[in-house]
Amino acid sequence: MADEMLGSTIMVVDDTPANLKLLGQMLQSQGRRVLAFPHGQMALNAAAKTPPDLILLDINMPDLNGFEVCRRLKADPLLAGIPVIFISALTDTMDKVKAFAAGGVDYVTKTFQFEEVNARVVTHLRLRLLQAELETHNRQLEALVKEKVKEISDSQLATIHALSKLAESRDDDTGEHIERTQSTCRMLAEALARDPRYEARIDQLFVENLFHASPLHDVGKVGIVDSILLKPGALTREEFEIMKTHASIGANTLMVVHNKYPKNTFLKMGIAIARSHHERWDGSGYPDGLAGERIPLSARIMAVADVYDALRSRRPYKPAFAHDRCVKIISEGSGRHFDPGVVDAFLEVESRLATSRPVLDLVRIPQEEETGQSQAV
Repeated sequence: MADEMLGSTIMVVDDTPANLKLLGQMLQSQGRRVLAFPHGQMALNAAAKTPPDLILLDINMPDLNGFEVCRRLKADPLLAGIPVIFISALTDTMDKVKAFAAGGVDYVTKTFQFEEVNARVVTHLRLRLLQAELETHNRQLEALVKEKVKEISDSQLATIHALSKLAESRDDDTGEHIERTQSTCRMLAEALARDPRYEARIDQLFVENLFHASPLHDVGKVGIVDSILLKPGALTREEFEIMKTHASIGANTLMVVHNKYPKNTFLKMGIAIARSHHERWDGSGYPDGLAGERIPLSARIMAVADVYDALRSRRPYKPAFAHDRCVKIISEGSGRHFDPGVVDAFLEVESRLATSRPVLDLVRIPQEEETGQSQAV
């Protein structure tokens, strides 16, 4: 470590030329590079351009005294870590206290012995070097921890995605419903973030959590029997009541996991989406009959994304519908089925949605489907 300290840059600040010359010569004899300044402001300007490894600082100087020079150094984030040793003829205890309060690390009283000065310089250079090594180690450790956390997070997301795909595989012909609704949710959330009504509630973390939690919206369908889930015709009233339980099945399943990890905001959003994405703005949805702002925002966004994709996709009970017709249905559902603000966001991005998926086998929409009351479950 001694070899590593050779060539260290020491700044000496003293308005007495004899002191500057003496300290400069002594420090240079120890292999140090010396920057000597007779005024505090000159030293501050030089330090800002080329920060030294350590500063020897006098107190009584004509422009800025040593206390003020030290305070200004410590106020600058780029210079605050430089150790400052005061060298002064002031011997009063309160002057020493003021020196340490200003940010000094040591205090040498004039007339000094160079052996003492050099010993203190070596000590504080060593501490400075050790501090730098510790900071480097901490940064490396932090990067390693972030990498490992990301690996764990990625593996968790992969597991959740696989579970969601398992549920999706039972009733989605294309196998891409999850990816399409994820993309739509992100578009809608980013558009809402620009809306004054929603911008305070939507930040980048919200968008990312929504993107990763949205695949969980229909995870409860694993609990619905095929005879109902894959029925090609309209469901009976009794069958539809069973179908509706997929929302609570999914939320309750995720709640078990969330109870073990209560601080996980991603899971919390997944529960809200799974349970409430079939709620309607006017309170006529399920399973809780929530209305308006009582419906979680993430679920309101998911509702539009899910219905749009359901309308655009071929299902056992319906063919695929044209984009323009889907836009018409969702627009007509504003204020009844959907949050009007989310519909506004949808209309802002709908042209991008029209070009983001392959051309489907389109047919005329039966009149009863144009009302937006389809069995898009």
